[in-house]
Amino acid sequence: MPAYHSTFLSEPDTRVVGNFAVLPLRTKFRGPAYPTSEDYDIIDEVIDLFRANSFFRNFEIKGPADRALIYGILFISDCLSALSARNATVDRNEAVRILNTLALEHFSIPGDPGFPLNSLYAAPRDRVEAELLRGYLSQFRQELAVRLILRVYAAGDKPSKYWLAFTRRRFMNKSLS
Repeated sequence: MPAYHSTFLSEPDTRVVGNFAVLPLRTKFRGPAYPTSEDYDIIDEVIDLFRANSFFRNFEIKGPADRALIYGILFISDCLSALSARNATVDRNEAVRILNTLALEHFSIPGDPGFPLNSLYAAPRDRVEAELLRGYLSQFRQELAVRLILRVYAAGDKPSKYWLAFTRRRFMNKSLS
């Protein structure tokens, strides 16, 4: 059974930096992403496909939107690992603090020496593209962290055990950290 690919592969006029799709986001955070009026964006798709794709060790990349999907899935894995790093369950307010810190901390972008997926991602052509990608990924990470909290803590102040069970799964045996 093949992995699930992005439905945004066929989006016309998608901005691409390196070979990473800069897709529109439904967000309240400032950044270079265009706003979208659609109810379903790449962030929703990443959250929806995370658990299904976590079981795959191989993933055939079919386009730039798949690279955004991979980055989002790996960021969710890091978020869930941060939430379950302590033995005690983390309440919703503490989870908001932890994930906001994780989303805003310094991170590597494709082309940087510390980026773990340089074999899958092309580096931006110049400094302007690099800053655009860094801004987009920062906006992407912040919005993904907020929406992930809404999913993981949908039942109340305790995290869903069905989400935290995926902390041990590693998509493609990779991690962003």
